[in-house]
Amino acid sequence: QVQLVESGGGLVQAGGSLRLSCAASRRTFSSYAMGWFRQAPGKEREFVAAMSWNGGNTIYADSVKGRFTISRDNAKNTLYLQMNSLKPEDTAVYYCAADRSKRYYPPSSRDLYDYWGQGTQVTVSS
Repeated sequence: QVQLVESGGGLVQAGGSLRLSCAASRRTFSSYAMGWFRQAPGKEREFVAAMSWNGGNTIYADSVKGRFTISRDNAKNTLYLQMNSLKPEDTAVYYCAADRSKRYYPPSSRDLYDYWGQGTQVTVSS
Protein backbone atom coordinates (compact mmCIF):
# COMPACT_ATOMS: atom_id res chain seq x y z
CA GLN A 1 0.00 0.00 0.00
CA VAL A 2 1.23 3.51 -0.78
CA GLN A 3 -0.34 6.80 0.20
CA LEU A 4 -0.34 9.67 -2.29
CA VAL A 5 -0.87 13.27 -1.23
CA GLU A 6 -1.38 16.03 -3.79
CA SER A 7 -0.69 19.70 -3.18
CA GLY A 8 -0.21 22.92 -5.09
CA GLY A 9 -3.71 23.54 -6.36
CA GLY A 10 -5.41 26.90 -6.13
CA LEU A 11 -7.07 29.75 -7.96
CA VAL A 12 -5.24 31.28 -10.92
CA GLN A 13 -6.16 33.57 -13.80
CA ALA A 14 -6.27 32.31 -17.36
CA GLY A 15 -2.78 32.29 -18.82
CA GLY A 16 -1.19 31.68 -15.46
CA SER A 17 0.78 28.75 -14.11
CA LEU A 18 0.65 26.28 -11.25
CA ARG A 19 2.83 23.37 -10.21
CA LEU A 20 1.17 20.40 -8.58
CA SER A 21 3.07 17.96 -6.40
CA CYS A 22 2.25 14.41 -5.38
CA ALA A 23 4.17 13.00 -2.43
CA ALA A 24 4.31 9.23 -2.04
CA SER A 25 4.72 7.49 1.28
CA ARG A 26 7.01 4.68 0.16
CA ARG A 27 10.34 4.34 -1.58
CA THR A 28 8.70 1.86 -3.93
CA PHE A 29 7.44 5.01 -5.66
CA SER A 30 10.54 4.74 -7.84
CA SER A 31 9.28 1.47 -9.33
CA TYR A 32 5.79 2.75 -10.16
CA ALA A 33 4.49 4.37 -13.29
CA MET A 34 2.71 7.56 -12.24
CA GLY A 35 -0.11 9.52 -13.75
CA TRP A 36 -2.18 12.65 -13.37
CA PHE A 37 -5.92 12.68 -13.93
CA ARG A 38 -8.56 15.36 -13.48
CA GLN A 39 -12.27 15.51 -12.90
CA ALA A 40 -14.47 18.52 -13.56
CA PRO A 41 -17.95 18.83 -12.02
CA GLY A 42 -20.42 16.57 -13.79
CA LYS A 43 -17.74 14.91 -15.90
CA GLU A 44 -15.83 11.66 -15.76
CA ARG A 45 -12.29 11.51 -14.51
CA GLU A 46 -9.99 11.98 -17.48
CA PHE A 47 -6.35 11.30 -18.21
CA VAL A 48 -3.93 14.23 -18.20
CA ALA A 49 -0.37 12.90 -18.25
CA ALA A 50 1.73 9.91 -17.20
CA MET A 51 5.34 8.92 -16.82
CA SER A 52 6.99 5.50 -16.74
CA TRP A 53 8.72 4.27 -13.59
CA ASN A 54 12.15 5.30 -14.83
CA GLY A 55 11.04 8.57 -16.41
CA GLY A 56 11.96 7.30 -19.85
CA ASN A 57 8.50 7.59 -21.37
CA THR A 58 5.83 10.22 -20.98
CA ILE A 59 2.41 10.64 -22.54
CA TYR A 60 -0.03 13.53 -22.51
CA ALA A 61 -3.65 14.15 -23.33
CA ASP A 62 -3.99 16.19 -26.50
CA SER A 63 -5.77 18.93 -24.55
CA VAL A 64 -2.68 19.66 -22.41
CA LYS A 65 0.16 18.79 -24.79
CA GLY A 66 2.63 21.66 -25.02
CA ARG A 67 1.24 23.36 -21.88
CA PHE A 68 1.70 20.77 -19.12
CA THR A 69 4.87 18.91 -18.15
CA ILE A 70 5.02 15.84 -15.93
CA SER A 71 8.19 15.06 -14.03
CA ARG A 72 9.33 13.03 -11.06
CA ASP A 73 12.05 13.07 -8.44
CA ASN A 74 12.52 9.51 -7.23
CA ALA A 75 14.94 10.61 -4.52
CA LYS A 76 12.11 12.67 -3.00
CA ASN A 77 9.31 10.20 -3.81
CA THR A 78 7.52 13.05 -5.54
CA LEU A 79 5.67 13.51 -8.81
CA TYR A 80 5.07 16.93 -10.34
CA LEU A 81 2.81 18.51 -12.91
CA GLN A 82 3.87 21.91 -14.22
CA MET A 83 0.85 23.62 -15.76
CA ASN A 84 1.39 26.67 -17.95
CA SER A 85 -0.96 28.76 -20.09
CA LEU A 86 -3.88 27.61 -18.01
CA LYS A 87 -7.38 27.87 -19.44
CA PRO A 88 -10.77 27.96 -17.69
CA GLU A 89 -11.46 24.49 -19.10
CA ASP A 90 -8.53 23.17 -17.04
CA THR A 91 -10.61 23.77 -13.91
CA ALA A 92 -10.98 20.43 -12.10
CA VAL A 93 -9.87 18.36 -9.17
CA TYR A 94 -6.48 16.89 -10.07
CA TYR A 95 -5.48 13.44 -8.87
CA CYS A 96 -2.22 11.58 -8.97
CA ALA A 97 -2.17 7.81 -9.32
CA ALA A 98 0.36 4.99 -9.14
CA ASP A 99 0.62 1.87 -11.28
CA ARG A 100 2.56 -0.98 -9.67
CA SER A 101 3.47 -2.71 -12.91
CA LYS A 102 6.69 -1.85 -14.73
CA ARG A 103 5.12 -1.17 -18.08
CA TYR A 104 7.35 0.16 -20.81
CA TYR A 105 4.78 2.85 -21.56
CA PRO A 106 2.76 4.37 -18.71
CA PRO A 107 -0.98 3.73 -19.00
CA SER A 108 -3.58 6.36 -19.79
CA SER A 109 -6.48 4.21 -18.57
CA ARG A 110 -7.49 4.96 -15.01
CA ASP A 111 -8.46 1.29 -14.58
CA LEU A 112 -4.78 0.30 -14.69
CA TYR A 113 -3.79 2.44 -11.70
CA ASP A 114 -3.68 0.86 -8.27
CA TYR A 115 -3.38 3.79 -5.87
CA TRP A 116 -4.93 7.26 -5.87
CA GLY A 117 -4.51 10.46 -3.96
CA GLN A 118 -7.35 12.53 -2.55
CA GLY A 119 -7.06 15.27 -5.16
CA THR A 120 -6.30 18.99 -5.24
CA GLN A 121 -8.59 21.65 -6.66
CA VAL A 122 -7.41 23.80 -9.57
CA THR A 123 -9.62 26.71 -10.55
CA VAL A 124 -8.81 28.90 -13.55
CA SER A 125 -10.73 32.16 -13.84
CA SER A 126 -11.36 33.90 -17.15
